[in-house]
Amino acid sequence: MKNILFAALFFIIGFQITNSQQLKSPNGNFSMEFALQNDGTPTYNLIYKGKTVVKPSKLGIELKEDKNIKKSLLNDFTILDKKTSSFDETWQPVWGEVSSIRNQYNELAVTLIQKETDRQIVIRFRLFNDGLGFRYEFPVQKNLTYFVIKEERTQFAMTGDHTAFWMPGDYDTQEYDYTTSKLSEIRELFVKAKNRNLSQPPFSVTGVQTSLMLKTEDGLYINLHEAALINYSCMHLNLDDKNMVFESWLTPDANGDKGYMQAPANSPWRTIIASDDAREILASKMTLNLNEPCKIEDTSWIKPIKYVGVWWEMITGKSSWRYTDELPSVQLGITDYSKVKPNGKHAANNENVKKYIDFAATNGFDAVLVEGWNEGWEDWLGRSKDYVFDFVTPYPDFDVKGIHEYAKSKGIKMMMHHETSGSVRNYERHMDKAYQFMKDNGYDAVKSGYVGSILPRGENHYNQWIVNHYQYAVEKAAEYKIMVNAHEAVRPTGICRTYPNLIGNESARGGECEAFGGSKPNHVTIIPFTRLIGGPMDYTPGIFEMDISKINPRNKSHANCTLSNQLALYVTIYSPLQMAADLPENYNRFSDAFQFIKDVAVDWSESNYLEAEPGQYITVARKAKGTNNWFVGNVNGIEPRTSNINFSFLEKGKKYTATIYADGKEANYKTNPQAYTIRKIAVTNKSKLSQLSASGGGYAISILEDKK
Repeated sequence: MKNILFAALFFIIGFQITNSQQLKSPNGNFSMEFALQNDGTPTYNLIYKGKTVVKPSKLGIELKEDKNIKKSLLNDFTILDKKTSSFDETWQPVWGEVSSIRNQYNELAVTLIQKETDRQIVIRFRLFNDGLGFRYEFPVQKNLTYFVIKEERTQFAMTGDHTAFWMPGDYDTQEYDYTTSKLSEIRELFVKAKNRNLSQPPFSVTGVQTSLMLKTEDGLYINLHEAALINYSCMHLNLDDKNMVFESWLTPDANGDKGYMQAPANSPWRTIIASDDAREILASKMTLNLNEPCKIEDTSWIKPIKYVGVWWEMITGKSSWRYTDELPSVQLGITDYSKVKPNGKHAANNENVKKYIDFAATNGFDAVLVEGWNEGWEDWLGRSKDYVFDFVTPYPDFDVKGIHEYAKSKGIKMMMHHETSGSVRNYERHMDKAYQFMKDNGYDAVKSGYVGSILPRGENHYNQWIVNHYQYAVEKAAEYKIMVNAHEAVRPTGICRTYPNLIGNESARGGECEAFGGSKPNHVTIIPFTRLIGGPMDYTPGIFEMDISKINPRNKSHANCTLSNQLALYVTIYSPLQMAADLPENYNRFSDAFQFIKDVAVDWSESNYLEAEPGQYITVARKAKGTNNWFVGNVNGIEPRTSNINFSFLEKGKKYTATIYADGKEANYKTNPQAYTIRKIAVTNKSKLSQLSASGGGYAISILEDKK
């Protein structure tokens, strides 16, 4: 009997050893385990400092029209091979929050085989000191070469009813305010949170978008996202709110398919960043590290930009993108704009643009963006129009060559605008000609837009085919040495490491929405934990006039922030591309506060996150690259708060002068947003600061080294 028990025990232990693999992070804080269930289903779990981050969760891919549909690539696997390795490097980004990034991880690659189908997949795990990344890889093999993904079945099993900072799942937009709730409350809050209509109903009333920020009751911060989204559909998360298990949900194409694959191939990385300190979530570079190194050999032409633009006056409704109001429809190459009556509201005219160029030159900016310069804006939106813009033909009142020469004489670059109206085929049709037109006229950067439903009809903004278009546009731009700032495109997943000419994205609810009814006051205390995990954002901060009706009496919107809060955004919402978004006359009204925007850097060698709590507050200190000057930004949520920081990040033995731009005593985002104070104090690395931040407020500090 003893021998039988011993043999049974040996079999169980042997089974566990064969089918279970452990991995630890380099610093030992994280551990993960890969295992196969009895039916051959792959699973993993993740632990941080003894706390479970993700409970045992299933992995797998469901294939379309698979003869073994119950099996697909979901179960009946055995381990064919396993390999572990370690990696440690330090690399220098072209631009960024820091001048160097350490990429250190331990790796486990498990090769699985389905013996009945003779199909293999590799699941590769990389465990960093800040979290876990894993992906599916499909080697070359005779029984799995061309295949269509019906759904990816990656699970993230949560340990409880966490607090979530979420947006509704949506195939076409990310421009939502965030909802803060328990996971169990998503279902009942979903309809209210989904404040716009799609061309199709939501895929689930518990479906949410990544990057998803979570907080457990015992103070663990968890972020779920993806990295290196290449030739694959963007991932959403669908919550089983009875068991608190998230499962991946890919964006479908017009046929409802989730991805067309050809081996060898791989999925994007699925990422889990976790910490007991919210500041470490913000500081994580894991998403960048999971992308390939830079593929552009000469990056000398890629430069951070601070710009102004002919933009806010149209966003607020004061001015127009359209040249005329006479034409209900236009046809490029046929409509003769010289024979129509101008509406008198067209903002992209020579005289107005020159005013912006003069303003930029006077105040030390790099570039001027002009929207609405090209023919076609009369019927561009919502018409399902294929040939909507040609990206090279200006309206009669915009002299491309003359404006270029005028800007050049002032030391200012012009920034191109390409709105596609979602007609991606038309954009690709004109792309080479449009990029060459930019180079011929001195434009080094383009802001592209994808407003409206995607053409071809039925495609979504985030499915595989359209994701490939965004990537094509960035790579094609690199051939012409053009930097890209893509709006309404898929949310970033760290690809800017590989193609640093992707200098900015919108892909979230940005500053423009303050003129579309306003965002929640705490929006800017959440977005660095979510959208910015994948890369920088062209948020367009710097709004000084919060009462939009003073710009356009017909627009009753109100920007839900204080003036000091808007200054702080230049530090808290990282981007190498920063806009002073308001009208020049509003900056002239508050010239003392505008000084901070003129002074603040756009490229950094060091970044220190001093305070952070999602939905409540963020305080960041950054060192301007190539200098010994620092800038600090603090943004606050709805509840007034006293921020307490020290200046230990400053160089020991040095003296500095800090200029503090702060909320006034009576400041409030709604009732008194323009109340601010400015004061100068002497500081060293031993100094401390206690500073009030108002409701929807904050503060900004420039810290300049004293000259001897």
